[in-house]
Amino acid sequence: MGFPVDLRRCQALGLAGTAFLALGGETAGALPAHDFLAPGSVQAVLGLVGVYFGVVLLIAAWVLLGGVVRGPEPPTPRSLLLVLAVWAAPLLLAPPLFSRDVYSYLAQGAMVDAHIDVYAYGPAQLGGPLADEVAPVWQQTATPYGPVFLVVASVLSALTRGQLPAGLLGMRLIALLGVALMAAALPRLARHSGADPAAALWLGALNPLVLLHLVAGAHNDAIMLGLLGVGLVAARGRWPVLGVVLITLAALVKAPAALGLVAVVALRSRGRGPRAVLRHTVTTTTAAVATTVVATTAAGTGYGWIAALKTPVSPHNWSPTSLLGRVTGAALEQLGSGLAPFALPAWHAAGLLVTAALLLFIWLRLRPGPVYALGLSLAAVAVFGPAVRPWYALWGLFLIAAAAPTGSVRTRVAAASAVLALTVLPSGAPADVEQVILAVSGGVLALVVLWQAHQAARPQSPVRERTA
Repeated sequence: MGFPVDLRRCQALGLAGTAFLALGGETAGALPAHDFLAPGSVQAVLGLVGVYFGVVLLIAAWVLLGGVVRGPEPPTPRSLLLVLAVWAAPLLLAPPLFSRDVYSYLAQGAMVDAHIDVYAYGPAQLGGPLADEVAPVWQQTATPYGPVFLVVASVLSALTRGQLPAGLLGMRLIALLGVALMAAALPRLARHSGADPAAALWLGALNPLVLLHLVAGAHNDAIMLGLLGVGLVAARGRWPVLGVVLITLAALVKAPAALGLVAVVALRSRGRGPRAVLRHTVTTTTAAVATTVVATTAAGTGYGWIAALKTPVSPHNWSPTSLLGRVTGAALEQLGSGLAPFALPAWHAAGLLVTAALLLFIWLRLRPGPVYALGLSLAAVAVFGPAVRPWYALWGLFLIAAAAPTGSVRTRVAAASAVLALTVLPSGAPADVEQVILAVSGGVLALVVLWQAHQAARPQSPVRERTA
């Protein structure tokens, strides 16, 4: 007999994982400058070990919960939503984890509040303690985010008056709202796509990447995906125009959500002729353009967000195209070629061409269901784009979870999620050898504890009495 698994034990194990995450983050997270600890200090070392101890516990709880969901008596979606709330609770007041992007969000909101053009200047233009919290690589970088998110960040800045603790809490609450919208949309999208709602929630909402990066990291991808999800629910139902409005608002947070408009057309015209496709294309385009104009005008930030879509990415980004560009550029430099500076842009352009080809193949040749096609498309955009971050995987994963036609697809996506959950340090900074060793130590310690618990739970073989 193996480790006894049920919903309550999975809930408790995941809660222990996020509790260790929150505690470890107090000394090893993406802390404000005045709370920063040297990486080699005892507190930072213990914090890093504790965070990865918690990450492995959380992954284990999630994997075991997947077995329960696939079991003979799967939990209801409502029970899984309760598990999500319990797992997320310790992270609510934790410091930012795995990224410093939340400080950029707050600085950009303060810039809008101060009438500084965020599409022309980076946070350094704002100056002051809030701008100092932004990672150096982004100090001079204009924002790539749309006017809807900037309005949210600006309102939060005005409400918190630039106070960092209140701003961080506010940004996390906004991210939690996005996760709540995702969780509300997933079962409905799954039923529409012929998938299991409980399995969709397990993979798309209880996924460790959601907790680590959307909740603990407070990334604005949460509000983008939340609006996209509820927009698709509305579009496939009785409110298609409302769905277009919500999806357009999602794209005005982060641009990749605009692909959801293609899914709206496919949902509304599925099984009908070319005239229906044309009619729904015109209706969707009109509603999207109107929403964009109204939202941009109301935000007052102008149309600089269109040019900001070309905002440069970090030179150390580990996307496939960026990696190939750096390798090619280094090789050309060794050969003394003057083409070395063009290697990175060339590979980025190649990535865009590959993405475009994949999108055409998915929608015109493969032709899966609209929601699944959208998930595959967003996954292609994330993989072959100029920048890749672990939380970008959630763009496609969220919808693949809702509409994947087979269990094997879900298994592969779940395995990739578990691996990606281990790839970023809690400080959000690049890792050195010592930090990798500490992180691995925390994970191994968690595996030892889990193994000991497994062994202790196994029934002991009865001792045979010796006969005389």
